[in-house]
Amino acid sequence: MKNNLLPIAKEGWNYIAGAFVAFVVFSFFDLDFLEFFAFLSILFFIYVFRNPEREIINFQQASVISPVDGVVSAIEELKDTEYSYRVEIDSSYFSVGLLRVPLTSSLIDVKVYNGSRLSKSSTSFNDLNENATLIFSDNNKNIIKVNHRLKQSFKSIKIEAIKSQNLHQGARYGFMVNGITTLYLPKNFRLNLSVGSELCAAESLVGYFTK
Repeated sequence: MKNNLLPIAKEGWNYIAGAFVAFVVFSFFDLDFLEFFAFLSILFFIYVFRNPEREIINFQQASVISPVDGVVSAIEELKDTEYSYRVEIDSSYFSVGLLRVPLTSSLIDVKVYNGSRLSKSSTSFNDLNENATLIFSDNNKNIIKVNHRLKQSFKSIKIEAIKSQNLHQGARYGFMVNGITTLYLPKNFRLNLSVGSELCAAESLVGYFTK
């Protein structure tokens, strides 16, 4: 992964360039309505693909931070599974789309599944929509699983991290526009958030491993 310190994420350059070309063409042919629409598209893509710098806060070593911007929409305690807690974070077009590493760790598995982009209200949302699953393990063998699943979006999920890669907490590893992120956390984890909490990737604390 390469850090991109420009104000626009590299995933958005082609979209902005395409909208700009359309704006120039419509201006040349004096198509006012389409010219205005293309101008709005440029502003939309600049906003969606904004790339703000984030302050990496020095939490405790066993901390987990949010990998995405969004609102906590559900917290569920799981039973008889490998993971004991499930935290769902809902991101929208208003959220910054950059994905960030939740803890200093090694990426022990990553899978990306192509699929549809149905509304979250669809009964087939969890089965058919495009998603990516990553499993992180820190030096103490603490493991968390992160699933990113698209809602209705114009862009595919992009994951740049690769299996066995060592990652630093807060580093960028991908991009998602308008999706649901689900964190699966083990029994030895103490949550530091609640339903309705507004999260910023790399800056908001999810919680700590207790041992």
